[in-house]
Amino acid sequence: MKKLALSMLAVGVLISQSAQASNEQQRVSGYFDDLKKPAINIADNLWNWAEVGFQEHKSSALMQQTLKDAGFEIQSGVAGMPTAFVASYGDSGPVIGILAEMDALPGLSQDAQPAHSPITGKQAGHACGHHLFAGGSVTAAMAIKRWLEETGTQGQVRVYGTPAEEGGAGKVYMVRDGLFDDVDIALHWHAGSQNNADATSSLANKGAKFRFKGIAAHAAVMPERGRSALDGVEAMNYMANMMREHVPSDTRIHYVITNGGGAPNVVPEFAEVYYYLRTPRAADLAELWQRLENTAKAAALGTGTKAEWEVVSGVWDILPNMTLAHVMHESMSEFGGIEYSKKEQAFAEQIRPTLGKKAESIIGREKQIMPLSDKVHAGTYSSDVGDVSWNVPTAGLIASTWVPGTAFHSWQAVASGGTSIGHKGMILAAETLALSAVKLYQNPSLIEKAKAEFKQRKGDVKYYPQIGDRAPALDLRANNKD
Repeated sequence: MKKLALSMLAVGVLISQSAQASNEQQRVSGYFDDLKKPAINIADNLWNWAEVGFQEHKSSALMQQTLKDAGFEIQSGVAGMPTAFVASYGDSGPVIGILAEMDALPGLSQDAQPAHSPITGKQAGHACGHHLFAGGSVTAAMAIKRWLEETGTQGQVRVYGTPAEEGGAGKVYMVRDGLFDDVDIALHWHAGSQNNADATSSLANKGAKFRFKGIAAHAAVMPERGRSALDGVEAMNYMANMMREHVPSDTRIHYVITNGGGAPNVVPEFAEVYYYLRTPRAADLAELWQRLENTAKAAALGTGTKAEWEVVSGVWDILPNMTLAHVMHESMSEFGGIEYSKKEQAFAEQIRPTLGKKAESIIGREKQIMPLSDKVHAGTYSSDVGDVSWNVPTAGLIASTWVPGTAFHSWQAVASGGTSIGHKGMILAAETLALSAVKLYQNPSLIEKAKAEFKQRKGDVKYYPQIGDRAPALDLRANNKD
């Protein structure tokens, strides 16, 4: 009888917790009866403006004004970046930071149509969904503020407006300047083509522009007087390509020649090649990067040129947190998936043939919340979220803002993201972030458990910014990290 009584008590506690969670889900969902409008206003304006990294002046201003009007205190232009900001509410209790990205990708102009339709005169597009990221994160924080006020709970919420994720590593400068030092938990999300909250890792990434200087000469009349900077670039590339055989198999090395000279009959005096080097662990990146630098030195020596390089960006791999992944998954599951309207379904059917065969096999995926994996998913992308995650327990989710099967950095992503399909995924993400924060405020033991896991996973690895002490690279028109 005693065991039965204890069992019934446990069931009663579970029922009570379930009812409480359901009540909070309804409360958060109710907030978005009003918050959908500002979320969509931010997303649609950012989609139209499509401002690239470090140039997001109108985008950042709109986000800041929306938060200021909602009662947040704003710090603008933080960490040496004019478009970066921190918006804060609350002065005591656990600090939960919500990340908000805002930059578009160059060269991906596209109308909100299910056929390839670049917009004349427009050079960039939100092919990674950061306009939705911005709208969802800003309004999630506004919902959290309302909950804190209504319930009288002690807690602080901050929005981190992080520019130039695409190549500029904006979050790294904010981490380096100590803006996350007192944050207990960081939450984020991303646009995608399914709904899941798996704990994920990513690839650490370092990028630099290698510049070679030679001696110009007439390539036919006096070639002996010349020293080709392009030869230096090509010699470096040749050695780097040989290096691929002798690095760990999950290492990525890629490059583009950004300047190779002006005319065939002139020995190039200047040439430039832009490199990325990625590997699963930032702790292993230094040795590999030194080898890449050595190829530049050797190339310069062998071609009689001079080489120098500028590190443009560098990010750590994401340190996963399974405790927080469970919280995010449970919260998303309470809201459920997305239902397309007839108009949205017609859009999906028209764009689906452009997505490849895989898209046919996952029709309706937007309606599902994918099961939470008990293993960490190893991503092959890179993100400056990684640097946040090595300083604060961090978790993220993906919401179905695009037609299932859509690739990141594609015109199809821009198209879906400019429609109500994108809006629906954004609202699901915002609701999930808000409810996840509520759960953490209600259960401080979850915060402590996430912190304990963070310490265990980090171990004795010492974080340092890959960018060193350089200032933000505010002109990123030629950069693209992901």
